[in-house]
Amino acid sequence: MQNINLPLPLNTAIAQRKKEKLIGALSTMKLLKKGVWLYFILLIFEGALRKWFLPALSTPLLIVRDPIALGIVWIAWKRGLLHLNPNIIAIWVVTAISIVFSMTFGHKNPMVAFYGARVFLFHFPLIYAIGKIFDRNDVIQLGRITLWIAVPMVILIALQFYSPQSAWVNRGVGGSEEGAGFSGALGYFRPPGTFSFTNGNGMFFGFVGAYVLYFWLNPGQVNKALLVAATLAVLASISLSISRTLFFELLVSLSFAVIGVCYKPKYIGRMVMALLGITLALAVLSQTEFFQTATEAFTHRFETANENEGGLEGVLGDRYMGGMVGAIAGVPVSIPLVGFGIGMGTNVGAMLLTGDLVFLISEEEWGRLIGEMGAPLGILIIIIRLKLCYELTLACFRRLKKGDLLPWMLLSFCLLCIPQGQWGQPTALGFGTMVAGLVIASLRTPRKKIHFASTSK
Repeated sequence: MQNINLPLPLNTAIAQRKKEKLIGALSTMKLLKKGVWLYFILLIFEGALRKWFLPALSTPLLIVRDPIALGIVWIAWKRGLLHLNPNIIAIWVVTAISIVFSMTFGHKNPMVAFYGARVFLFHFPLIYAIGKIFDRNDVIQLGRITLWIAVPMVILIALQFYSPQSAWVNRGVGGSEEGAGFSGALGYFRPPGTFSFTNGNGMFFGFVGAYVLYFWLNPGQVNKALLVAATLAVLASISLSISRTLFFELLVSLSFAVIGVCYKPKYIGRMVMALLGITLALAVLSQTEFFQTATEAFTHRFETANENEGGLEGVLGDRYMGGMVGAIAGVPVSIPLVGFGIGMGTNVGAMLLTGDLVFLISEEEWGRLIGEMGAPLGILIIIIRLKLCYELTLACFRRLKKGDLLPWMLLSFCLLCIPQGQWGQPTALGFGTMVAGLVIASLRTPRKKIHFASTSK
């Protein structure tokens, strides 16, 4: 007997189409989430690939996250998850104008212009895409994974700290045997961890520190043994990294935690427990010889650098403020109104233009933006980034007043990456993009699981 396909009733057909559309949307969301996780994993281990496992591909791996960022942004936009808000539109328009000026009046090198422009064309909108793709549960899960990574990472930087620069663990980009460490103190070098440069190690543990404080104040969301191990890792990383920047990042996060406790007194007991745990961890670490040596090197560099920079006030004013006021008020008359060309102030841009890794414009972010784009466009980019920080701060503060510390604690690290983070450097760009996206995502409640009922009779 021949089978006859009868048309479905109208209501059943509509329900079937809705079901298929929803299944397609969920499948796309899973794909996008995998893309965000891949972006994060490559951010952490991109340097390891460039130094140890695929040194011959070190140059193309420098921008290995760019296609992922572009793909996520494109798919999210096509699926209606990413909308062109005023910040994205403004930064795209400014970037497009800067590209025209760069190719007309500036360096006139399309590769350099593309490298500089990709920061704002791909990665900046990725912030909002991550905020739509991830939700609060995803942000917490990423935090747990980050704590797991922190434990072997601190072991690695300890090996790098005590090993000669010629050792395999200290290989530089491309497998260079000159070493990836950067000048530290007392004959010890600042270790880079799995990253290409030492700044990645500092930003990673600053990122971990924000999560550690959150989990101490919200017990039960992570295994206690893991939390204690990650806390020890963060504390040990301060000395082993010989990084004042990391030290200040953790102080900022601790200050945010104190503010959070002030708004919600119920956290006071948890804060006391966290501080007791940190004190106990420091007491344990201080009894070990390896930590004592690292602490001596860190203390020596801290004191020496503070003397050279005018004490704590000079360090804070010059390092975090980064010459912000000076970058705008003291624009050199030698900088053209339209700038020297987007991308020229990055290390890659300098390499493409001169063959040497030098700072052709400025080592500080605001000075670089103004030098590349000129004062009018450079200041507009700065304003957009500050506007994003203002919007995130307001949203996180509202949640803080309701007793939610997660967005607030992530904001403590975000505000060190967005306003004047050195986005011309891929690792700094990656952390800035990731943490800003996570802040937005942490403000969103998890989606409810959907169970499909059969439409067939």
